[in-house]
Amino acid sequence: MEVTVLVQATDKAFEILEKARNEARELLYSSAKLTSEAKSLAEKREARAFLSGAQQSRLAFRNFTITFFILFAFWILLSGRFDLFHLTLGIICCLLVSYMSHDLLFANTRVGDIRIMVRRFFSAGPWFLGQIFSANLHVAYLALSPKMPIDPQIIRFTTKLESDISWVALANSITLTPGTITVDIREGEFFVHALDRKVAYDLNTGEMEDKIAHVFMEADHVYVQDVLDVSRIFGALK
Repeated sequence: MEVTVLVQATDKAFEILEKARNEARELLYSSAKLTSEAKSLAEKREARAFLSGAQQSRLAFRNFTITFFILFAFWILLSGRFDLFHLTLGIICCLLVSYMSHDLLFANTRVGDIRIMVRRFFSAGPWFLGQIFSANLHVAYLALSPKMPIDPQIIRFTTKLESDISWVALANSITLTPGTITVDIREGEFFVHALDRKVAYDLNTGEMEDKIAHVFMEADHVYVQDVLDVSRIFGALK
């Protein structure tokens, strides 16, 4: 009787050990599988990071090259001198400026954005020319009127634009429009000299700011046209 109980206990112990061994084997297999998957995922992340870094480097080099050629073309156009000294000086200056500011010209590098911004720039051109023409007539009226109804004032407003290139575009657009001059920009706050109240009111409407925001696809100004333009770009790329 004791022998039978001992044998049964031994068999039960072997069964328990066999079960534990199988469970340990499955656990080790699962651990090895998880380790392999984690290693594979880490390798994929490293490869993706490497490719992303390489892509960003190529994009930065492309932007640098395009900026250099644009600046050098302007240098030759404005200089009018083609001797070795002036060409060498132009190359050195354009290289330095391109190195420091190539990310300013191409601030937004998403696919198709440059093409969209160029198209919007030319489409907005007639509106800006119309504003300049209208402002010219108004300034001429102020200058020729016997009463000289001018009311100079400084306007201060905070722009919703986000990027430096947008700020520069807005400041230059204000200065190019007769009757207004951008005096200073401090952390997105504009100080503008206006010739009279009408000019100040036209500026405070924010229409020019919205036009520039639309051209540069600023995040704070959402347009349905953005979606339509991007869809056309991706449709053309397919």
